[in-house]
Amino acid sequence: MKPQIKAFVFDVYGTLFDVQSVKAACDEQFPGKGDQISQAWRTKQLDYFFTRHIMGRYADFSVVTRDALRYALSTADVTWTPETEDTLIAKYAELSPYDEVAGVLNELHGKQTVVLSNGTDAMLTALIHNAGFTDLFDELVSVDGVKQAKPSPAAYMHWFKNSGLKRDEVLFLSSNGWDIAGAKNFGFHTAWINRDEKPLDMPDLAPNAVYEDLSGVLEWVTDEAAWP
Repeated sequence: MKPQIKAFVFDVYGTLFDVQSVKAACDEQFPGKGDQISQAWRTKQLDYFFTRHIMGRYADFSVVTRDALRYALSTADVTWTPETEDTLIAKYAELSPYDEVAGVLNELHGKQTVVLSNGTDAMLTALIHNAGFTDLFDELVSVDGVKQAKPSPAAYMHWFKNSGLKRDEVLFLSSNGWDIAGAKNFGFHTAWINRDEKPLDMPDLAPNAVYEDLSGVLEWVTDEAAWP
């Protein structure tokens, strides 16, 4: 039977926005090293966030993002100034949305749409505003309010506890396998936006659906689709 989805809850980084779109800015500052820096930046960003969570030493996403940038620049063996650092950090408010995102969000007009992200309130507000998506979301929710990062159950509960919904009335969407596993563990329906054809992270917490981009989510608002 088709689940009655009442809220579409979106991850942001890598799901709605291409985190590797900072590559051009990195390459502008450090020619020939943009890809190396942007890849290391994202990898260390997640490493730091998860490591801090495990140690019980929470720092918000803006702090972790800056620390990760410094690490990435160090591994690239470049010299930089505080001004260069600030220039690159500012690009996180100007990440490029994936091509289909605006169209999908407009198709979901009239449905409850929520952002639930490890980003801070200020980071999310600026990013969504700069992309022109502010009117397309009902809520922008940061885990900073509970200081528990996804995929911790407390992070998903932070939004859910005041939603007035049942867990099986929520569809959670993310490109990050660990985020999908966390949301499925919490009890949400999940749709994995597997843009890079990666293998499944945790088969025991498999997503309800897998799509190559966000367009697939529109199946969840039709009457004809078959549901897992």
